[in-house]
Amino acid sequence: MKKISIIAAVVLAAIMASCGNGTPKANLKTDVDTLSYAFGMSQTQGLKDYLAQREGVDTTFMNEFVKGLNDGANAGDDKKKSAYFAGLRIGQMISQQWVKGINYELFGEDSTQTISLNNLLAGFVAGTLGKGGLMSVDEATSTRENLMQSIKAAQTEKKYGEWKAECEEFMKKIAKKDGIKKLDKGVYYEVLTEGTGDIPADSSRVKVNYEGKLINDTIFDSSYQRGEPTTFRCNQVIAGWTEALTHMPVGSTWMVYIPQDQAYAEREAGKIKPFSCLIFKIELVGIEK
Repeated sequence: MKKISIIAAVVLAAIMASCGNGTPKANLKTDVDTLSYAFGMSQTQGLKDYLAQREGVDTTFMNEFVKGLNDGANAGDDKKKSAYFAGLRIGQMISQQWVKGINYELFGEDSTQTISLNNLLAGFVAGTLGKGGLMSVDEATSTRENLMQSIKAAQTEKKYGEWKAECEEFMKKIAKKDGIKKLDKGVYYEVLTEGTGDIPADSSRVKVNYEGKLINDTIFDSSYQRGEPTTFRCNQVIAGWTEALTHMPVGSTWMVYIPQDQAYAEREAGKIKPFSCLIFKIELVGIEK
């Protein structure tokens, strides 16, 4: 019985060591020992939340985390191991941050679409090793920026295509309305009050009252509701506003109809959907000196 108990104890010890992934046991003989232990323990405050929220670690696998922690900490100055662990960290960052971030930027909540992890890694490795690349790093940077914009625009148009068509139809009807005038860049306006003051330059600082609406009559912004005019430079607003303001005499009040390409185009801005044409009542109060 005693022999069996000894064997059982050895097996149990081996199992416990395996579960702890070889984590050393504390042995606090000196102040330095105690300081070392206290430093390690104090650094764990909030660690589980950090691992779960920032690193995407499933905390049911903490034994695996400890194993990796031990391997990394005990690698010391071993350059081969250091390179491997650096690759492991960056690889996980690519998977957990880059791919997810790019997918969200391109496809939003549509989880059925994704960029190619295989091709991303092929490009990353070729650039890292400096050989076998299908394009230079500068070419890749330019290509990335251009394709991000075009793919995002295509996805946005696919999602908001019907709304874009409604807005385009609305602008066609406005163009045929009595009393409507057109400016060079496709902005339409209707004079409610004819002012007689100076006309701002695009760099002028102006004071205006305004109300902005969508074609479904949703008000998305209004200085009238805030109870006071707002002040800004004519060239610090959307293109349609700049176009209108630089043709308005001070004292004028216009209804201004701005096509989507002179507003926010494929961008979303609060209540303003992509491809929205915008309707503004604009009252040009004055030009600030």
